[in-house]
Amino acid sequence: MQIGPHLLPNRLFVAPMAGVTDRPFRQLCKRLGAGYAVSEMVTSRPELRDSLKTSRRLDHTGEVAPIAVQIAGTEPEMMAEAARYNIERGAQIIDINMGCPAKKVCNVWAGSALMQNESLALRIIDAVVAASAPHGVPVTLKMRTGWCQEQKNALQIARAAQDAGIAMVTVHGRTREQGYKGEAEYRTIAAVKAALQIPVVANGDIDSPEKAARVLRATGADAVMIGRAAQGRPWIFREIAHHLATGQAMDAPRTLQVRDWLLEHLQDHYSLYGERSGVRTARKHIGWAVHALPGGAHFRAEMNRIETTADQWRAVDDYLSDLADAHERWPQAAAEPTTIEETLAA
Repeated sequence: MQIGPHLLPNRLFVAPMAGVTDRPFRQLCKRLGAGYAVSEMVTSRPELRDSLKTSRRLDHTGEVAPIAVQIAGTEPEMMAEAARYNIERGAQIIDINMGCPAKKVCNVWAGSALMQNESLALRIIDAVVAASAPHGVPVTLKMRTGWCQEQKNALQIARAAQDAGIAMVTVHGRTREQGYKGEAEYRTIAAVKAALQIPVVANGDIDSPEKAARVLRATGADAVMIGRAAQGRPWIFREIAHHLATGQAMDAPRTLQVRDWLLEHLQDHYSLYGERSGVRTARKHIGWAVHALPGGAHFRAEMNRIETTADQWRAVDDYLSDLADAHERWPQAAAEPTTIEETLAA
């Protein structure tokens, strides 16, 4: 699997998710089997670049290459400048966001709202590709099947994007109107793959190794992208890789192994966010991991009252060490993935 000059180790991708796929989480997923991960969405608006939130999203310290940054906006020249700005700060791949369904993004005609204005969408693609090409940086596109059931135009946009120089297209199998409700459909993704020569990535409702294999077969896609199913279960990538290679299910990880992964992730998380923000933003990651475990709901409630990173880290260590005494291997799958609205509000 290749994106421009970058040869990837496999075809298992981490989806960009606001408030989730920061550098520590991307690193964790890559360590546990993901071949590629895209950053949280970064705004193209220059007046917001100096905000603490944006500066953290642009922190790629120690990140495993290739470094992919997703940008969002509505003005071609501003998006081109955002591409140049991020390339100067280490981005090796630029991804254009035409898939986010969040109201606060679509209300300003960014994200998946751009699929309603194909002319503007293609002007943005042209501008970003032109800005990135002199640096040898490939540009990719993430989008949905369309704005609504009556307006599925992913195929038209994908063809035009390929002609404009886009290096890879990812399609989430829902319209913007669906949000994350209902079931993803893969016929549109299969049609896009059949029509294009560049790599096409399937996204949406891929929550198990078996489902990943079925989607790859049904769509002919070059790769799968996984988002919410990795929340609390980042080892899903190595499980999928094992299943694709052997056709067999992988044993659940040892509980002590999961404990060590989570504790190392927390240390990395704290180093990025600091004491005050670190303890608060880590709660969702811990909550996703423990929610469906024995005693997990009680532990989550207790953990949410902890106010220091040291105490939080110690509490997680104690809980998972005790869990390992009763369960040598991780006792059950993570809870149902949260909705995107819950993620954005976290």
